[in-house]
Amino acid sequence: MVNLSIIIPAYNEQNRIASRLEECLRYFRKQKYSFEIIVVNDGSTDKTIDVVKKFKDIKLVNYFPNHGKGYAVRTGVLKAKGKYILFSDADMSTPIEELGKLIGFIRDYDLVIASRALKESKVNTLGYRKFLGRIFNLFVNLLVVPGVKDTQCGFKLFKRGAALKLFNKQRIERWAFDVEILFLSKKLGYKIKEVGVEWNHFDHNGVTPTGESFKMLKEIFKIRWNWILRRYK
Repeated sequence: MVNLSIIIPAYNEQNRIASRLEECLRYFRKQKYSFEIIVVNDGSTDKTIDVVKKFKDIKLVNYFPNHGKGYAVRTGVLKAKGKYILFSDADMSTPIEELGKLIGFIRDYDLVIASRALKESKVNTLGYRKFLGRIFNLFVNLLVVPGVKDTQCGFKLFKRGAALKLFNKQRIERWAFDVEILFLSKKLGYKIKEVGVEWNHFDHNGVTPTGESFKMLKEIFKIRWNWILRRYK
């Protein structure tokens, strides 16, 4: 077993994943703990696989066709060997150096999540995206996950036992899987800590904030419906 596993879901990331993986390796090679980096290629149709294969110290999980970010993260988590498990977006919107802030709390919590909604957070994005994010999180708080200010930041650290239990129960495979994981964490009584981080917006091809938010809202109702039907047993 290694100390930390880092799961990076990737879909059509050929243009930037090399630089992001180099950043990760530089950071982790300076740390005193053991680590593994697992890139889960979520059915990319570009050359993401070829780029990742050039990194001999990084594990690649590959499948086709695309199943969604939630499916990719779950696949990586269930293959991880770490005592602690982090998943991070491939664009590194939250710089990998911010991990130190999360590690400082993980001994006392089951999961520690990066948040863009705290006073100490440093967020670089457009105003209308901030507004849409606040509206979305209002719905999330009212319907499924009360008390969590930011459910969607793609930078979350878990103790191994909590991660395996949660992702084995996961049913949402695309947009709102973060919400589902936090919903299940609340239901199971896990301790959650939000930590303010630096976060920078990067454009994603084919993803619009309004379309993304609508799909997430549909899946939020699905989470509540799954709970009513006892599908998380």
